[in-house]
Amino acid sequence: MMHRALLNASRRVATVRSMASTVEGDAFRLSEYSSKYLGHRKAAFTEKLEIVNADDTPALPIYRVTNAVGDVIDKSQDPNFDEQTSLKMYKTMTQLNIMDRILYDSQRQGRISFYMTSFGEEGNHVGSAAALEPQDLIYGQYREAGVLLWRGYTMENFMNQCYGNADDLGKGRQMPMHFGTKERNFVTISSPLTTQLPQAVGSAYAFKQQKDNNRIAVVYFGDGAASEGDAHAAFNFAATLKCPIIFFCRNNGYAISTPTSEQYGGDGIAGKGPAYGLHTIRVDGNDLLAVYNATKEARRVALTNRPVLIEAMTYRLGHHSTSDDSTAYRSSDEVQTWGDKDHPITRFKKYITERGWWNEEKEMEWQKEVKKRVLTEFAAAEKRKKAHYHDLFEDVYDELPLRLRRQRDELDAHVAEYKEHYPMLETLQSKP
Repeated sequence: MMHRALLNASRRVATVRSMASTVEGDAFRLSEYSSKYLGHRKAAFTEKLEIVNADDTPALPIYRVTNAVGDVIDKSQDPNFDEQTSLKMYKTMTQLNIMDRILYDSQRQGRISFYMTSFGEEGNHVGSAAALEPQDLIYGQYREAGVLLWRGYTMENFMNQCYGNADDLGKGRQMPMHFGTKERNFVTISSPLTTQLPQAVGSAYAFKQQKDNNRIAVVYFGDGAASEGDAHAAFNFAATLKCPIIFFCRNNGYAISTPTSEQYGGDGIAGKGPAYGLHTIRVDGNDLLAVYNATKEARRVALTNRPVLIEAMTYRLGHHSTSDDSTAYRSSDEVQTWGDKDHPITRFKKYITERGWWNEEKEMEWQKEVKKRVLTEFAAAEKRKKAHYHDLFEDVYDELPLRLRRQRDELDAHVAEYKEHYPMLETLQSKP
């Protein structure tokens, strides 16, 4: 009996020790998983076999301040812009809209080679740009003309770039819509899709290393660009390096002709944010007030070296570009419905009209003034001569390589023979 009692006691001690060891081991593993594997998120074990069904995961909500007709829903969310700021916002959006219409038509007339409109997306341009500071470095994709307008890029600049004339800041070496200006902290746009995302992360990391505590990088991109590998690399680098950056996605429903339903199977673009370790918000992109609030708060967060992803839900009312006919993949009724029921300019117009800052008389005068200004700059840019073709070979090498000198000499001979077809500035004809 004594021996059996001792044996049972020994077994109980062993069981307690085993349980204690198990608890200790589990606690150790959970702690390790949490700190090393899961970004300090609380880890837990479960004995319930359950594969998470992506279809049952709720979508992130869409933050808004106004409803579709422009009524402020929660007064506490109204940023309460003053009259001057409000009118600048409205005038920037409408100026962009008018400029788009005229330049789109000019391309159809064969006067410029290419154009892209921002119809229906004016609110996310201006709402985000107004919330940033002038020193913030912006990387655009190609549909951010409104951001440049807000920052003071002139109508003359736009026209010269689209015509690629001698006064173009890019020396006529880019196709239309590839704007850029060092003065406005806007990196020149390039054609390859999504390459600007990892570049922007690099700039943000440089700001962090330089301890530039009041400057962030902001990179704009479309929903289609988020399907490229560069986007995912950029998200991951920004999160792991803790960079001061805002990723601003314009989800306008289509990547050229590909609808979002064929681009991704999960919760849009914002759904990817938390998985990568990005602070994330989904916002009504046609609500200028909401975009402003979201971007302003995102900038505050980014300054603490926590990257932020904003997904602005909007709709592209125009064709993707002048090379596209969207009626081939969507109905005109769909476009018409969006334009009638949810237009960012119409929504914000109500905001300024209700405050007594705007009326139909002012609207007509402003429309007339802007159209005249656009057409005047348009005509002037069209008459300006092209930059000297030697600019093609400069700004890359300190000393021009032999192969490029040979190409330049061949072009010299060609231009000399057909000089009447190359209207360049005469003052640059003797350029070495």
